[in-house]
Amino acid sequence: MDDLAKLQAKTWFGHPRGLTILFLTEMWDQFSFFGMRALLVYYMTKELLITQAHSSYIYGLYSSFVYFTPLIGGVISDRWLGRRRAVIIGGSIMAAGHFMMAFPSLFYVALATIATGNGLFLPSLASQINQLYAPDDPRKATAYNIYYVGINLGAFLAPFVCGTVGEIYGWHWGFTLAGIGMLIGLFTYLGGSKYLPKNNSPADREEQPVAQRPRAKLEIYLLLVAVIAIVVIFRASYEQSGNTVALWADTGIARQAGTFSIPMTWFQSLNPLFIFLFTPVIVAWWTRKAKHGREPGSIGKMATGGFVVGISYLVLALVAHWSGDARASWLWLVFFFFVYTVGELFILPVGLGLFGKLAPAEFAATAIAAWFMAAFFGNLAAGAVGALWSAVSVTTFFVIAGGIGILSGALLFALSGWAYRIEKRAAEPIVEAPGVLLVPTGEQSL
Repeated sequence: MDDLAKLQAKTWFGHPRGLTILFLTEMWDQFSFFGMRALLVYYMTKELLITQAHSSYIYGLYSSFVYFTPLIGGVISDRWLGRRRAVIIGGSIMAAGHFMMAFPSLFYVALATIATGNGLFLPSLASQINQLYAPDDPRKATAYNIYYVGINLGAFLAPFVCGTVGEIYGWHWGFTLAGIGMLIGLFTYLGGSKYLPKNNSPADREEQPVAQRPRAKLEIYLLLVAVIAIVVIFRASYEQSGNTVALWADTGIARQAGTFSIPMTWFQSLNPLFIFLFTPVIVAWWTRKAKHGREPGSIGKMATGGFVVGISYLVLALVAHWSGDARASWLWLVFFFFVYTVGELFILPVGLGLFGKLAPAEFAATAIAAWFMAAFFGNLAAGAVGALWSAVSVTTFFVIAGGIGILSGALLFALSGWAYRIEKRAAEPIVEAPGVLLVPTGEQSL
């Protein structure tokens, strides 16, 4: 029995045990990331007394570089370190950065340290998912959605734990808890390494025969680049939830529920909470449509997501207009996150899965990192868009954010027909004949 067969023979919840290890590792990583992020804007404006516009640029710059460094880290992982070493080194650096956030004098150094560690950690962890499954394993289609739930489980817990502690007991204690979460994730990965693929170092991968597949690789690469460009536009709208929407939760929302005042950081948990609730529903719906041959292609799903996220911001624009100078009910913010999350589930995990499926095995971490490049440029754009918060009315701002989301959906929709054909060809089974290269069914061998 080869290594892959051994990994697949041992399952939890119907999937290889390694997926659970990756799920839990990423959960704690996201607990640390979102725990720190839930505090970041408030820490800058309330503790460090940085202006809103300046803090928005810092927020956008930091959150963008968190997704830029994986491009460099993915290359380092694929060519030199291997994915296991990259995860361990990257996680350790990130933990150090979170602990440094507890000291105001190290603020900028801490942000740079977290972004650097994330560059090694993020693509090296996610790129191991594909290695847990045989090429024709039908479970692979939902593996990335399950992994995405892990991401959001950590994101759900973080504002309640780090956010509440930071608001009540001091920002530095919230940042310290974020660092502890990162260490727990690292120990989880080390403890579960026996369930993960062993062939994730460059030397091991070089010993394995690599099937050459004369598909239209250039067309695939063009598709991925086009998707990155459009998702950059999408993220300029999407990323406002942790920036300007968080500010509106503080200044524009009546947070009283009876005699209890809802902490402003708690609203950041609504998005991951809805992801838990609706991921199984959406996956079941797609599975049912697939059985009848009516499941939309990945880009078609993503286009829907762009439209829905755009609409969620237009809802906030209407609420802000109706409220005028009064504070709006906190229930409207709950409704916003409900609509926003449904849209997100149609675009972000689907895009991650698309890059994971189409990526050449020898460049798996690099390809996943390329997907996160959309987050890099998108967060830069989001920071610039967020700076308009102080220059225009709340209603106008949310109309702008909604229009950007709808634009991304329209561009993805225009791309969907071409993308569907490419994705369908890439999924065709591979046949092997003596003396010829491995090729997809329907293509001629060289």
